[in-house]
Amino acid sequence: MRYYLIVGEASGDLHASHLMRELKLKDDKAEFRFFGGDLMKAQGGTLVRHYKDLAYMGFIPVLLHLKTILRNMAMCKRDIVDWQPDVLILVDYPGFNLSVAEYVHKHTSIPVYYYISPKIWAWKEYRIKNIKRDVDELFSILPFEVDFFEKKHHYPIHYVGNPTLDEVEQYKTSASDSLADMIKDNSLSGKPIIALLSGSRKQEIKDNLAIMVKAASTYRNDYELVLAAAPNIEPDFYQKQLRGAEVKVLYNQTYRILRYATAALVTSGTATLETAIFRVPQVVCYYVACGKFISFLRRHLLKVKHISLVNLIAGKEIVKELVADEMTITNVRSELDMILPGRSEREIMLNGYKDMTDRLGEVGAPSKAANLIYSLLMEHK
Repeated sequence: MRYYLIVGEASGDLHASHLMRELKLKDDKAEFRFFGGDLMKAQGGTLVRHYKDLAYMGFIPVLLHLKTILRNMAMCKRDIVDWQPDVLILVDYPGFNLSVAEYVHKHTSIPVYYYISPKIWAWKEYRIKNIKRDVDELFSILPFEVDFFEKKHHYPIHYVGNPTLDEVEQYKTSASDSLADMIKDNSLSGKPIIALLSGSRKQEIKDNLAIMVKAASTYRNDYELVLAAAPNIEPDFYQKQLRGAEVKVLYNQTYRILRYATAALVTSGTATLETAIFRVPQVVCYYVACGKFISFLRRHLLKVKHISLVNLIAGKEIVKELVADEMTITNVRSELDMILPGRSEREIMLNGYKDMTDRLGEVGAPSKAANLIYSLLMEHK
């Protein structure tokens, strides 16, 4: 069968590549065409557009690149119709993907499946109307979404488990290097590591990295600061944000860094969940401009109490979230201090991580999703 996939960022590329791998095991005639990244490309098929050409975040960046976004969207719609896949598989990235879903539903008979459902429970809940109308099957990777979609909105979904569990477990099983190897390979000092995960989009990095570094630099005599660089961000961009600070920038080693990190400062997103599964105490950092105004909007408009996946899955605060005007150098430094070795908050957080991972269930999400997708498509052939 022919599968067309669309992702808009690095985490989507990772999740979609594993789904593609599992689909190939089920369907030996699988053909892929996609808007995606290098990991998906490695699975085979045709890369139409790289996600780095799509990943604009925030009102101003989106406005500045609106012509490019609309041009890519129009091209994507035409390309799907021309290629006539057996299924369109969307991965998160709702602003782009729901527009494509609407077009495909209206103008073709191609079934639309959504793997990693849009987070409309946090923002823009009205999008449920679009999902009900334009999406044939929805596959969730967050357990609390079942109640949201099925009980609140009477829209049946498939909870398949969380692929991040599989990705971390696969890494732990296959990794054979030692801490000494990592130190040698990257010319590290040998001090304990404070990991910095500042997001995969330039605006996130620009907003967060400098504050994270200034807060963590207090501990540079005893710890080494190591930045897990996003693969789509050029080194020069990081250096502009770091402004000469003593930070080791490592590409394509996020899991390796987390494996050996003592603590982490993490911008909200999948990285918070990865950090928790590696059992690294963390502070969630998410600065945005006009902080007080954004904090007001968050309190009055956001539908959920938390922004990190760790806290959302647990249903309570396990990791500290410093958002908008709360993310200051002083606050980040104070929260980081409380999760370093020997502090009581560290053990409390690690115990909370266990409760959270228990809620996620067993490994096997990409395989389960692929089996369901293939079975559903075969039923309707």
